[in-house]
Amino acid sequence: MAFSQIITAQTNLFHDPDCCTSIMVGREASADGSVMTSHTCDSWYRTWVNVVPARTYERDTTMNIYNGRMHTEFPEDQTNLTVKGTIPQTKHTYAFLDTSYPCLNEKQLAMGETTISGRDTLRNEKGMFMIEELARVALERCSTARQAIRLMGELVKEYGYGDYGECLTIADPKEVWHFEVFGEGPDKVGGVWAAVRIPDGEVGISANISRISTLNLKDKDNYMASDNVFDVARKLKLWDGKEPFKFWRAYGGPNYAGKWQSFSIREYFVLSRLAPSLKLSMDSEELPLSVKPEKKLSAADVMALLRQTYEGTEWDVTRNLKVVKKDYKTGQTDTIISPRANPWMRSDEVQMLNGIKNGAVTSYRNISVPQCAYSTVIQLRSWLPDAVGGVCWFSMDNPGQSPRVPIFCGTTDLPAIYKICGNHRYREDSALWHYRRANKLATVRWGNARGIMEANIRHFEEKGFNELPMVEARYQDLLKAKGEEAAKAYLTDYTKDFIGATILRWDEMAAKYWNDYRFGF
Repeated sequence: MAFSQIITAQTNLFHDPDCCTSIMVGREASADGSVMTSHTCDSWYRTWVNVVPARTYERDTTMNIYNGRMHTEFPEDQTNLTVKGTIPQTKHTYAFLDTSYPCLNEKQLAMGETTISGRDTLRNEKGMFMIEELARVALERCSTARQAIRLMGELVKEYGYGDYGECLTIADPKEVWHFEVFGEGPDKVGGVWAAVRIPDGEVGISANISRISTLNLKDKDNYMASDNVFDVARKLKLWDGKEPFKFWRAYGGPNYAGKWQSFSIREYFVLSRLAPSLKLSMDSEELPLSVKPEKKLSAADVMALLRQTYEGTEWDVTRNLKVVKKDYKTGQTDTIISPRANPWMRSDEVQMLNGIKNGAVTSYRNISVPQCAYSTVIQLRSWLPDAVGGVCWFSMDNPGQSPRVPIFCGTTDLPAIYKICGNHRYREDSALWHYRRANKLATVRWGNARGIMEANIRHFEEKGFNELPMVEARYQDLLKAKGEEAAKAYLTDYTKDFIGATILRWDEMAAKYWNDYRFGF
């Protein structure tokens, strides 16, 4: 009862269910032995992406720590960018892929992200580091997941964490970790964090809810945490020190639906689909942080999970939107989902349909959402050189509709069209709009349009996977014959050509949809 009263007194929450999903795969749970992490950046963040080269600095220099980098329009844009402070610069930094939440460096260190928000009473804006800057510094300076976690913990302790609760899913070619961090409240500039290693044979997921439960800090191979992890909870009366300590209950609080659960529909759907024999329940207080899948996952399997709209299940938002279709040759009729129905309907569309018939549509938070800025599926492969062993399968806009392109650790540049954000305004020089035009038009009559779009998604997915062995071999041949610069130039040109092909195909689809709808929508 006392524990319940403590928790109830501290339930000031800030939750946004629209921001991000990350799936993690241990090396023994993957079909090819790679370690994987992923990220759907599900909100109106910047879509420009750039490769920041490795750099060497003079002694006694400093680096700026920023706020606002996730909403700039191009790499050099300084609009609304503020410097929160400075820290000593390291002598050498690694090259990294600069997405809104930086995601991959040249040493095959990778990150996914989901905002878990937690209790707004924990946030302290005086803290220097936002989560994207913690990730950037770690990618510039670290080569393993454990190094990154330790460095971020040190930075938070010394300079303070100023963001809402966040999760980073941090991977290297050997292992993947689930890391969560919060502020210490208004009276202390610092932070509190914990990290749990996903077992090699298991798959984990984070989807906007704190998921870390009990901490066995004696098991240093699988758990890490800040030295204040228990004291802060006691001080802020988030834990009475008597009940078993659960990180998510203390710092995360209820999920974004207001329930005392460390999961919601996305976690339940993915974990249940991968391990149905566990018979997981939506009524549980907790689900496992990770499960052993009954079938090992390929990168294509992770991509398919990120495209999920629960089609054919009880959570399919289109399941009641049916019409009678007549075959005029046979005279037979069938009841089908209306071609006008799509799983990404706007709220006003849902309200209109429910106004016609109450309960026609019940909305659920899909994994694939139309407000996605970009998404990543990152493979890390220990048996290959770093430059070609790490590959980020990158996609802009809705992951249920867009193609994925391979960006390697050794890719040194991207096309100019990828370096312009499309979320500020309509820009034809931004790659986002070349994908988005076709994607939005397809939803007008999704039942008719999806066939060609899904075939094109499969085409580029199969192209990427089928050509990967050739790319790996060619890189290593060039490395031996002509050196690293020529080998990386090949990877860069391959990525650029792949991107160009996807943009052309999506432009062709948009033109087809306009023609198909020329007499009206």
